[in-house]
Amino acid sequence: MAPPASSPAPTPPPLGSPAPLPPLTGRRIRAAIIGAGAIGRGSHHPALAQLAAEGETEVVAAVDISADAVKAFCAESGIPHGYTDLDQMLREQRPDLVTICTPPTLHREQTVAALRAGAWVWCEKPPVPTLADFDAIEAEEGLGGGPYASIVFQHRFGSASTHVRRLLAEGALGRPLVVHCQTTWYRDTAYYAVPWRGRWATEGGGPAMGHGIHQMDLLLDLLGPWSEVRGMAGRLVHDVETEDVSTALVRFANGALGTVVNSVLSPDEVSRIRIDCERATVELTHLYGHSNADWTITPAPDVPAAEVAAWRDFGPDVPSSHLAQLRELVVSMRAGERPRSSGADGRTSLELITALYKSAFTDTTVKAGDIGPGDPYYAALHGGASGWAPAESVKVSGSATEEASA
Repeated sequence: MAPPASSPAPTPPPLGSPAPLPPLTGRRIRAAIIGAGAIGRGSHHPALAQLAAEGETEVVAAVDISADAVKAFCAESGIPHGYTDLDQMLREQRPDLVTICTPPTLHREQTVAALRAGAWVWCEKPPVPTLADFDAIEAEEGLGGGPYASIVFQHRFGSASTHVRRLLAEGALGRPLVVHCQTTWYRDTAYYAVPWRGRWATEGGGPAMGHGIHQMDLLLDLLGPWSEVRGMAGRLVHDVETEDVSTALVRFANGALGTVVNSVLSPDEVSRIRIDCERATVELTHLYGHSNADWTITPAPDVPAAEVAAWRDFGPDVPSSHLAQLRELVVSMRAGERPRSSGADGRTSLELITALYKSAFTDTTVKAGDIGPGDPYYAALHGGASGWAPAESVKVSGSATEEASA
């Protein structure tokens, strides 16, 4: 079957009367990349280029505040149009999909602009700095059929996580009972010398927000919703506004009890999820991405060997990756359906992180749904807490081209 044909940019509608983009059937999805830094170059563009080779997408533009950076990115990647003005690009190119690879403080404004231009959005994590920002974005989404804004949570995607999610959902492993989620990484002083890192106003949070969010999101995707959290946070090494380590006790809606640890102080770096169920323990140990070989399933003594063999058959290896998630997003776009990792599904890990911070800074247990409009933690993850809230707001400085935890 011949791939969908490349299509010219749709004719811009007259001012004041925006027209919908043409249907996505029978043609390539026109994509634009916002941010010419490491994530845009190293993850988003390669995924889009692979789908372009398969006839699904075409990258029509890139945007960056640095004219030199976007010019170099376009030259090396074969992108036909480079811009330093997002609104101009949206007017002239009218992309179907905008991928956002900038610091989190810019995500709300850029996502809303793209949605209002009729483009779907695929935005790097952390999604936005606050629940208020996330809800404002969701309010801009289409009422039916899109456009929708989804978050890059690529650890959810791939053969192994899909297989384990099914086993847990079907109850094959028995009830989940004990859970451990660990993101213990190492970042030195030079890492925090970048002006926007370690600041609430520009990074949104510390390792819980910028690093551990991937494993927490995957854990919630596997287990389902959480019900309450009790957290602690500290600045043990780095001179930053945010924390550099946090721990939490989490109760899940299914009754399981868990621990969550997020650190940038750990020379022996590891990302780990362990779920002890009635009939088996399933464990993932990796660092920045996983494949089938990174997962183990250890059965209880009385489980039949044939059943264990079926559990351990993950199928053909599809590693977690931006490409794996993008493939699913493209399918959702063509079907006009809300993609995974958007809306309420994309909000769940941000809500858990917000509750973790509130619990840590107020020395209380926080329950799911407690934080809404009017709560200080709804509008700022530090909640104005003494000893944690910044003395003054800090503007983004330097080139806004890289994702927060690159």
